[in-house]
Amino acid sequence: MRSQVYFAMRHLASSQKAPEDWRTPKASAKFDRAMAIARRLGLRQSSAAFMRVVLSVLLMAVLTENLYAAEVATDFSAASQLYAEGKYPEAANAYERILQSGVVSPNLLFDYGNAEFKAGSVGKAIAAFRDAELLAPRDSEIRANLGYVRSQVQGAAPAGSLWRDWLGQLTLNEWSLLTALALWLTFLLLTAKQFRPALAPRLRGATGFFVLLTILLGMATGVLAAEHYSQQTAVVVSDAVTRSGPFDDAQNTFAVHDGAELLVVDHHGDWVQVADGSGRTGWLQIKQVELIPGA
Repeated sequence: MRSQVYFAMRHLASSQKAPEDWRTPKASAKFDRAMAIARRLGLRQSSAAFMRVVLSVLLMAVLTENLYAAEVATDFSAASQLYAEGKYPEAANAYERILQSGVVSPNLLFDYGNAEFKAGSVGKAIAAFRDAELLAPRDSEIRANLGYVRSQVQGAAPAGSLWRDWLGQLTLNEWSLLTALALWLTFLLLTAKQFRPALAPRLRGATGFFVLLTILLGMATGVLAAEHYSQQTAVVVSDAVTRSGPFDDAQNTFAVHDGAELLVVDHHGDWVQVADGSGRTGWLQIKQVELIPGA
C-alpha cells in the first residue's frame, strides 16, 4: 500500500517539476493516470477507515452485550439463591427487576411465577405463567403450574374452548411461519406449472392441496393475531371491588378475587373496564390488574 501511494505521488511530483511538459499529450496522460491512482488509493483508504470504525462499533456492541448478559446472569443467580433460601417475596422482586430491564424468556417468567405464587401473589403468578405460555405454549411444566395456580382462585375458572386450545399449541410467530411456507410452496408449484406445462396434470392435486392449506393456515393465523392484538385479559392481583365508572366515587358493582381473569372491554385513563364470564362489567384501576394479550 505504501509503495503504491509513493508511486502515485512521485508521478504527481514529476509533473509539477516540469510544467512545460503538460502541454504535451504524453505528460497530460501521465498526470491524469497519477491523479486517478491517487483518487483510487484515497477511496481505498477512506473505505478502510470506514471499515475500522464499523468494526470498532460492532466490537463495542458485542462487548456491551456480553457485559449485559453477564450482569443479567448474576442477577438471575441472585434471585434463584433467594428462592432457594425461601425468601420468596425478595426473589419475586429480583425476578421482576430483571423482567423490567427488558429481558424476557419462558424460563425467567416461569421462575418469576413460582416465586410470586410462593409469596402468596396468585394473580401475579397466573399473569407470569400466561406470559410464559405465550412464548412456550407446548411446555408441559408451564401449563401444569398454570392449571394448578388457577385451581387456587376463588370463583369460576375461565372458560376454555377446543379451538383456542388447538390454536394455542403454536405461537403466533410459528403460525405465521407455517403460513408463509405454505404460500411459497404454492407459488413454486404454480410457477412450475407455467414453465413446465407437461407437469401440470401431475401437480394439479398438490397445488390444490397447498392452496387449501395456505387458506386454512392464513385463517388460523388471522384469528390468533386478531385475538392477540385486539383483546386483552386483566388478571386481578389482589381482592378488589369493581366500580360502575372509571372514578373512585363510582358505585360498587361486584367483587373479584386475587387471580381472577377478566376480559378487558375498554380503557379510560388509569382505569380498565372488565367483564367476567357471566357478562357483568365493571371498572378497575390498572394498578389492580396485570394486563396480558388475549392469546
